[in-house]
Amino acid sequence: MTFESGFEDAERAASVATKSASTLVSALKQLQKAAADGELGTVHKAAERVAAVVKSVLQEVENAVTAWPFSMDAEERYLRESYVDELLEAARAEGVTVQQLDDGYLLHPSVLRVLPSERTVTIDRTRVPVIRPSRLIRKLKAIQSAKPKIGPEQFLELLHRAYRLLAEKQYGKTISLAAIYEAITLMPGSSVSYGQTEFARDLFLLDRSGVTRAKAGAKLSLPASTGTKGAKGTFSFVSPDGERVTYYGIQFLEGQE
Repeated sequence: MTFESGFEDAERAASVATKSASTLVSALKQLQKAAADGELGTVHKAAERVAAVVKSVLQEVENAVTAWPFSMDAEERYLRESYVDELLEAARAEGVTVQQLDDGYLLHPSVLRVLPSERTVTIDRTRVPVIRPSRLIRKLKAIQSAKPKIGPEQFLELLHRAYRLLAEKQYGKTISLAAIYEAITLMPGSSVSYGQTEFARDLFLLDRSGVTRAKAGAKLSLPASTGTKGAKGTFSFVSPDGERVTYYGIQFLEGQE
């Protein structure tokens, strides 16, 4: 039993119950009309039909209520042990590439995390109530085609402001990206809503965008190295083709062509 098949069963049972409820409404309207017209024989027949339909409706409603096959414990266990495999299968069916990161899964440019104990997932640190694999993958595909929340130009300006604050009179020196990240997540809760993986993703998107010039005229230098993977203070991200790129420092130089 998978989540997809479980949701299908629940959806189907709810649909049947809905149709059954519509039949009950129709039978009640028939009874109402017979009573309004004063047709005694029709009233009795309509009442018998209503009673029969009520029994059917109650059964279909019960079927709908119990259609979801997972208990609370089973849901959490499935999310821990099997959900990702099902999600990967759904992604393959939709032609979506999924790559595993240190703390989640990359469906470029989004980062997905599964929270089993909370029975939900997050996309770029935002909780998403949709966990039916087929629907979640479609949602992620829609995000892929949408315009990023923060464009490379905006992100570059954010980095430049943080860099100037940290560099002060030593403008032009290389500053660690760990210090930059700390500076832009000083507000309480910021590091939760904007995690290091998201920061690494935005660095990667900026790096690949070709945008290097801040509004003030300074040119960005963003050292990237494949030889510093896992080093303290670095930020790594996986490109759509599977390449892991690691960033560790940032530099702005004024008047550079």
